[in-house]
Amino acid sequence: MTWADTEVREHVERLGLPGLVDVHVHFMEPSILAKVWAYFDRAGSDAAASGAGSDAAASGAGSKLGDRAWPITYRGTDEERLATLRELGVKKFSALSYAHRPGVAGFMNDWTLALADEHPDVLRSAPFYPEPEAAAYVGDLLERDVEVFKVHVQVGDFPPNDPLLEPVWAQLAEAGTPIVLHAGSGPAPGRFTGPGAVADVLSRHPDLAFVMAHLGAPELDAFATLAERHEHVRLDTTMAFVDFFAQGPARQEVPDGYLDRLLALQDKVLFGTDFPNIPYAYAHQIEVLDWLGLGDDWMRSVLWHNGARLFGVEG
Repeated sequence: MTWADTEVREHVERLGLPGLVDVHVHFMEPSILAKVWAYFDRAGSDAAASGAGSDAAASGAGSKLGDRAWPITYRGTDEERLATLRELGVKKFSALSYAHRPGVAGFMNDWTLALADEHPDVLRSAPFYPEPEAAAYVGDLLERDVEVFKVHVQVGDFPPNDPLLEPVWAQLAEAGTPIVLHAGSGPAPGRFTGPGAVADVLSRHPDLAFVMAHLGAPELDAFATLAERHEHVRLDTTMAFVDFFAQGPARQEVPDGYLDRLLALQDKVLFGTDFPNIPYAYAHQIEVLDWLGLGDDWMRSVLWHNGARLFGVEG
C-alpha cells in the first residue's frame, strides 16, 4: 500500500468532510508512555520473546508481541504529536490511557483531563479498573464531564464481568458515556479476552455504549453480532486489515460475508487508529478502509459523521 500522510487531507476533502474524528488515540502520562514505548521497542528481540516485556505490559502495552518488530512511527513530545494530528486534519480525538492495576487510574485521569482542559480538540478521556473504589471515582469522572472511557481487558488482565465493575457498568449505562473496550484477542490472546464476558455484561446492562476496539479482532464476527444486537454498541476500525498483520503477501483475511455486515453497520463504525503507537503511516488506516470498497457514503460515516454525532463535534 502506498498512501502517504500528505494525502490524508486530499482524500478527506474529496469526500466533502470537514476533517476526521479519531476515537482511538493514545496520550498518556509521560512515565507510562515511556514504558509502553520501551516495550514496543523490544518487540521482535530475544528479550520480548522471553517475556522480559512483562513490566511494560503491566504498564499498559499489552501482552507479548512475539517475534514481530513494532517500530513506533510517531514519537516526539505531546505538543509535536498534537501538531501532527491537527496537520492531518483530525478535528477531535481521544487521549486514551488504561489502568493496569489497582490504584493507578487516579493520576492517569488527572493528567489526561488536564490535557483536555488545555486542548479543546482532545476528548475528555479516562480509564478505570475493577477495584472497590471504582464506582465512586467513575461517578466523580462523570461529574467532571468525561466524554469517553477506556478499558483494556488484555492489559488489565481482568474479565469485563468482574463483580467489582457491576456498579460501574450500571452508572455508565445510565449516563450513556462511550467506553472504548479492547476485549478482542488480538494481537495476542489474554486470559479474559473474547466476546463471552462482554455479552454477559450486556445481558444485564444492554444500554452500555461500548465501542469495540479493533472491530473486536480477531473475533470479528462475534463482536459484529454484539453491535447488531445492541442499539448502543459500536465498533472502531483501529488497525483493522492493515498490511502489518498480513499473512504472507496478502492482507489479513476478511471473513466471508463480513463486509456486508460492516456495510449494514455503517452508522455504528467509528474511525480509530492507535496513533501514535502504530508501525506505519497514519494514512494507511484510511487507505485500507478505502480498499474495502464499501463506498464513499460508508467512508464519510466512518471518518466523520458517526464520531461527530457521538461526541457532538460541529463541522
